[in-house]
Amino acid sequence: MLQKKVKLRQKYLQLIEDAYNLSQTDDAISDFSEYKATKVLHKINKLNFVVGNGHLRPQ
Repeated sequence: MLQKKVKLRQKYLQLIEDAYNLSQTDDAISDFSEYKATKVLHKINKLNFVVGNGHLRPQ
């Protein structure tokens, strides 16, 4: 489960970075990336609720 949380967190951070970078050039794609990041964050929060908040190492 911890590996899944780490992968989801990496995906979330990448989507947020993409949304930020795209915000200057294409608002629609930026908004979509932010929406996908929100969905990933929801999955992370569900995992935290079910299995507890294990220690994630920032990468």
